[in-house]
Amino acid sequence: MTRKRKIIGAAIGDCVHVAGVYNFLRLAESQGYETVFLGPAVSVERLVNAIKQEDPLIVGVSYRLTPEAAERLFSELKETLSREGLLGRRFVFGGTPPVARVAEPTGLFERVFDGSEDDEATIGYLRSGGAGATGASTSGAASATGAGGLWPDSLVERIMTKHPYPLIRHHFGLPSLAATIEGARELAESRLLDVISIGPDQNAQESFFRPEEMDPGQDGAGGVPVRSADDFRRLYEASRTGNYPLMRSYSGTRDQIRMAKMLKETINLAWGAVPLFWYNVLDGRSSRMLEDSIAEAQRAMAWHANNGIPVEVNEAHHWSLRDAPDSVAVAAAYLAAYNAKAAGVRDYVAQFMFNTPPSTSPAMDVAKMLAKLELMSSLEDEGFRIWRQTRTGLLSYPTDLDVAKGQLGSSVLVQMALRPHIVHVVSFVEADHAATPADIIDAVKIARGAIRQGLLGLPDMASDPRVAARKDELVAEARVILDAIREIARPGCNDPWTDPVTLGRAVRTGLLDAPHLAGNPVARGKVVTRMVDGACRAWDPGSDTVLDERDRVRRLLAEAANGVEVGGYSK
Repeated sequence: MTRKRKIIGAAIGDCVHVAGVYNFLRLAESQGYETVFLGPAVSVERLVNAIKQEDPLIVGVSYRLTPEAAERLFSELKETLSREGLLGRRFVFGGTPPVARVAEPTGLFERVFDGSEDDEATIGYLRSGGAGATGASTSGAASATGAGGLWPDSLVERIMTKHPYPLIRHHFGLPSLAATIEGARELAESRLLDVISIGPDQNAQESFFRPEEMDPGQDGAGGVPVRSADDFRRLYEASRTGNYPLMRSYSGTRDQIRMAKMLKETINLAWGAVPLFWYNVLDGRSSRMLEDSIAEAQRAMAWHANNGIPVEVNEAHHWSLRDAPDSVAVAAAYLAAYNAKAAGVRDYVAQFMFNTPPSTSPAMDVAKMLAKLELMSSLEDEGFRIWRQTRTGLLSYPTDLDVAKGQLGSSVLVQMALRPHIVHVVSFVEADHAATPADIIDAVKIARGAIRQGLLGLPDMASDPRVAARKDELVAEARVILDAIREIARPGCNDPWTDPVTLGRAVRTGLLDAPHLAGNPVARGKVVTRMVDGACRAWDPGSDTVLDERDRVRRLLAEAANGVEVGGYSK
């Protein structure tokens, strides 16, 4: 007969501190458990009688006084339970770290909380049915795999399991493969990360399948020097501990489908990241022509879709990183999602990089992200779901690490306005050095603190008149750009928004443009932008004022009609 989902809780012995056990029971109720609170200073005899009377699934025990007294109390409890034939019951303990260290070796508790955990960890334990897989126990509790896969190994399942808490992702890749393998194990054992994103070095990203092209002098530059499928397998195996985090990796800047296949086979790729306009001569990360790489990106999206792998098109922030007008970034976000859906993607990871450009104000940041989301959400239906992923802008971090910590915490708190399913934590040390496991753990703790505050309830930023007005303005401006892209399509083009030649022309004519692209062989690079009231806007140097997006697009269409564009392409 299955025991009822009942939990009883008590502070035992002379301990009158009940806030912890009371919070545990409150969280249990939120997860559908029936709870019984026995109160403070509960004797061992009373606790045992309550167990016999209530027949609970789990018994929650708290004690926050001295470890020496706790040791004697636990011994008495264990002896009494053994005498009454109740030793096989499931017990969980919560107390101070010194007392928790005494509780661990007793073998009595399947889960020991020492106060360093947040509500997310407790809810994870309760949702798993209270199985010991969610915490290291010395009492022989089931491991993650032995407990029937209590740590979901797919993105959507993991999101559903943790809701309303977002998954925590961080990229990781040190110049040494051995150090990265050991670091992956350390991060998994910390149980703080849900997703480890492996960052291969630039040699691997561009030439993994062409080792003869690699420059040995650049080994380890920008990431971990993975050189074989076995290297990825070793990284994955190292992470099969702790909370068994999902794993993904940066995609190749070419050979994207071949790389995706290998990642699926070696690290159970959680989701793929494919750019639409990048990884070619536009950003210098490969020598491919723009239109050719767009077509390959579309094939890569389709490959992931056909293999049931979610897709992230990490697109819009590439424009903002190059100081493009916010309107261009919003239009690019929509095109990215549109192409993913057209390729058959069912689960789409939409990344929202905040603080980009770095002087963007929080209000204008939220407005820009809500504009992207409004346009993308129009694509959602039964066959296309959007999962929101937020992150701090890489270039927003100062070199002063203490100030950078403040930037990380404040940025993540603002991101909570989007109710993200995934928070991509970017370590506060990035402006100084590649993040070590210790750096990542510190950064994730800061982010989790901000997330916890955000989940308590933030003011509705979307209802702020300035945010709402800017969001509406950006949606309208992005539609002007999108309509213009249709207008420049070649005759007979069925869908300009997925046509590589038309999309290429959108860059070459300057409909999609950024100041940093000046002198680029396939981009116009003529747009001028300025930060105005916390937003990145197109600027007219002639009149020294904001350039209305309709006027900017009108000028570009007139020039395109006269044959003015960069590096014409025909195929």
